[in-house]
Amino acid sequence: MARSIYFFGAGQADGDATMKALLGGKGAGLAEMSRLGVPVPPGFTITTEVCTAYYAGGAVLPEEVASGLPEAMGRIETIVGGGFGSKTEPLLVSVRSGSRASMPGMMDTILNLGLNDAIVAGLAARTGNERFALDAYRRFILTYAGVVLGVAREQFEEALVAARRKAATTLGVEHSRLNNAELERKVPDSVLDPEALRGLIAREKEIVLAATGKPFPDDPWDQLRGAIQAVFGSWNNHRAKVYRKMNDIPESWGTACTVQAMVFGNMGDDSGTGVAFTRDPSTGERLFFGEWLPNAQGEDVVAGVRTPNPISKGRGDDARSLEVLMPEAFKQLMAVQARLESHFRDMQDMEFTIQGGSLYLLQTRNGKRTGRASVRIAVEMVKEKVITEHEAILRVDPSSIDQLLHPSLDPNAPKTLLARGLPASPGAGTGQIVFSADEAERRAAQGTAVILVRAETSPEDIHGMKAAQGILTARGGMTSHAAVVARGMGKSCVAGCSSVSVGRDAMTVTLYDDDGRPTGTKSFKAGDVITLDGGTGRVYQGAVPTVAASLSGEFGELMGWADKVRRMRVRANADTPHDARTARNFGAEGVGLCRTEHMFFDEERIEAVREMILAGDKTARHRAVDKLLPFQREDFIGVFKEMAGLPVTIRLLDPPLHEFLPQEKAQLEQMAQVLGVSVQEVVRKNEELHEFNPMLGHRGCRLAITYPEIYEMQVRAILEAACEVAAAGVEVHPEIMIPLTMTRRELVVMRELVDRIAEKVFADKGRKVAFHFGTMIELPRAAIRAGELAEDAEFFSFGTNDLTQTTLGISRDDAGKFLGAYVDTGIFAKDPFQSIDVPGVGALVEMACARGRATRKDIHLGVCGEHGGDPASVSFFEKAGLDYVSCSPYRVPIARLAAAQASLLAGSHAGPKATD
Repeated sequence: MARSIYFFGAGQADGDATMKALLGGKGAGLAEMSRLGVPVPPGFTITTEVCTAYYAGGAVLPEEVASGLPEAMGRIETIVGGGFGSKTEPLLVSVRSGSRASMPGMMDTILNLGLNDAIVAGLAARTGNERFALDAYRRFILTYAGVVLGVAREQFEEALVAARRKAATTLGVEHSRLNNAELERKVPDSVLDPEALRGLIAREKEIVLAATGKPFPDDPWDQLRGAIQAVFGSWNNHRAKVYRKMNDIPESWGTACTVQAMVFGNMGDDSGTGVAFTRDPSTGERLFFGEWLPNAQGEDVVAGVRTPNPISKGRGDDARSLEVLMPEAFKQLMAVQARLESHFRDMQDMEFTIQGGSLYLLQTRNGKRTGRASVRIAVEMVKEKVITEHEAILRVDPSSIDQLLHPSLDPNAPKTLLARGLPASPGAGTGQIVFSADEAERRAAQGTAVILVRAETSPEDIHGMKAAQGILTARGGMTSHAAVVARGMGKSCVAGCSSVSVGRDAMTVTLYDDDGRPTGTKSFKAGDVITLDGGTGRVYQGAVPTVAASLSGEFGELMGWADKVRRMRVRANADTPHDARTARNFGAEGVGLCRTEHMFFDEERIEAVREMILAGDKTARHRAVDKLLPFQREDFIGVFKEMAGLPVTIRLLDPPLHEFLPQEKAQLEQMAQVLGVSVQEVVRKNEELHEFNPMLGHRGCRLAITYPEIYEMQVRAILEAACEVAAAGVEVHPEIMIPLTMTRRELVVMRELVDRIAEKVFADKGRKVAFHFGTMIELPRAAIRAGELAEDAEFFSFGTNDLTQTTLGISRDDAGKFLGAYVDTGIFAKDPFQSIDVPGVGALVEMACARGRATRKDIHLGVCGEHGGDPASVSFFEKAGLDYVSCSPYRVPIARLAAAQASLLAGSHAGPKATD
């Protein structure tokens, strides 16, 4: 490590905004703000490299860092005029985490560090506010005990509840029937007097001694070293790991640690704290947005334990807004936020504290936002001439626009309104109520849609929030943990729903009439169904119908810019005319995979398929497949019409035949009766077709080698449909794809079959339709021998789902038992079935592309596995030189944007080449 500690403060800084990788987002932002002259409490940042060294050294703080702390602290002391550990002029600090990627609430923070019994007395004397000093101490003990010493919070919370009940008795407040949340509303922390706080501090110390066998540490330097180590340790806590996995943040990045002089928002009515965004993070509207609490610390806002006030008028209760109560501080904040957005050229998320009327900025970062807000902000900043179109394309996370592609509540559907809260994250969410994150995860894994209902969420709830369809909280505001994380996930969230009271296993909703008068209550238990509308903050009873997404406005503009610069085309995997229509509406430029076997499972067709399977000779098989011909032809006519003028790649039958046979006794008997054969014959055929490893068995072109009648019928259906559509004046571009080939000879045999049927169809129809003949690359041997396959194949489509299975030797259906552990331990950086394994599977793709093109210069190359809709995989396919990607219809816009970003980053943004 060349340098481990970087100072900032008093208009100077050792680092700047370009150093996120080293200083983390928080440290780099503080350094840059200090350079800009923004009021920032002084401090220093310990680098991410120290985090790496901390783990490499067995979770021990490197000596050069520990020995450098006094000098770094001395620079803070000089600026603020106090002393760390001083009993008369005490300097307190915060110790905070900060990765280069924003991870709100996932790692640990300790505030008010540097207190003991003697110093707290000095702080009380210096500020003239004994209650403030004691409250700071009891908060510090609580946080430090949990974060650094690992003491569970439950006993501390019980102690706080006991202190509140004692205070309630003194104040004459009836509290015997109040639950903890109701008690907190009736008896907030601010009513605890110095005597109550001293008793609470003594009880907290008893809890620490009992839990650890040691007294709470009194030495501020011991406290500091312990806190720094705990911050680095929190990089690998459970919630941080879950969040990193969800957001593809590499474990190797580590976190920085920032130590900063405390400023206090809880020193009285002229102090406060808040979180603000330079634009609305839910909608993207260019409107300053934020929340604050008077006489509070920052944790009170972001933790969601209190419902905060609006910063600006017109966003809630104007009388409680910062603009009204502290107009001068509001004026300063408005000036700072405008300057920061202009400087960073992006929407900023800021934390601030007001101490004695003076404003201080504690953090600025590019703010998390919904997919819809992300698009709007990017497009509007182009129009404001802040950024370019290319920058706007690169600003939007392709995965985030998935939020725009799903249904919203039907405005005309009947609804029973239960409650109104804050519209914290837009979108609709319907599911069964669950009251714990663990239960949400468990039920969701069973396929149940759930809504996570909490008094407020905490970072420990991250796994349940991920599993839920939506989140409802009784407390907290638009900048609470629940709101910020839900927006980042694209989950529907209604926060601060004050009419909802949440217990351990039930919630009670207070109902109101149109004039706001309570009319009664309604109780709900786990398993009851509710619907959230995160865009309006409304909660409805039961399930509410939805309507399809509408893509226009800013989204259309952004996608237009993306389409101008991307090189790769984007097709869709579509098996029906409806799928094809949906895909085209989302901008698909053809069908990259039409799976014909999906057409066989219809009730009208499955009997003919089973008759074909049970047929004892070629004549009987022909008779059976001829029954399927008109169905297949109509299917293809529908798809060709929807994709008029665009290519349609049709994969001939791929799965093994046993998948079409019933397995249950009653179904076997029914099948035997319908087909006029004995049950024993059906059972015998089932046993005959059974395969120990069907993925590698009698499927794909191997079926056609043994039973060519199947592919003959399918080719006939495709080309007859093409001729009929062409005769109606519709431009058609069929592509016939042979699955699971591994030798050239297989393709030669298949080409002869296709050409023979084509010649007959064209003679019968009196017209010819041009078509392409190609194959799927699903086996390592096919990739290795791609040069010889290209002798006959006019296109390759990489079936990366099966190519991943066959290359890694891992069954996708069985991998769930161990693949998570492989990702958690770093054997795989990501699930290889979700994001392509570049060193292994990717190497085969690159090899096949190079060898295929060496044989046939104009060979068309694409991918039709679901990797085609994964942004990271799309980036790789751009580098590999593929002509197109294909994915599910709802991922087409994601792939379009990802392909544009890949083109820009690769410098290949000349636009797509003409269609073949």
